[in-house]
Amino acid sequence: MTLNVLYFAWLRERIGLPSEAVETEAGTVAGLVEELRGREERYALAFSDLSAVRVAVDQELTDIDAPLDGAREVAFFPPMTGG
Repeated sequence: MTLNVLYFAWLRERIGLPSEAVETEAGTVAGLVEELRGREERYALAFSDLSAVRVAVDQELTDIDAPLDGAREVAFFPPMTGG
């Protein structure tokens, strides 16, 4: 399946892209992250500490073990803070 993957804040800076179309066979977000980590060092660095990464699938906040069945978009971003 092809997913539109979005990167925000420091994830965008480390990977060097705001978004990309990713062809994946991953069944979960965690599987997608593993595929991305294996691509290049910049992805491995961006996803080195998953406790500092939040995820949304089709614009709904979810966790790293969320299924990707039928998903069209996955967004990765740092935790949100208030102020």
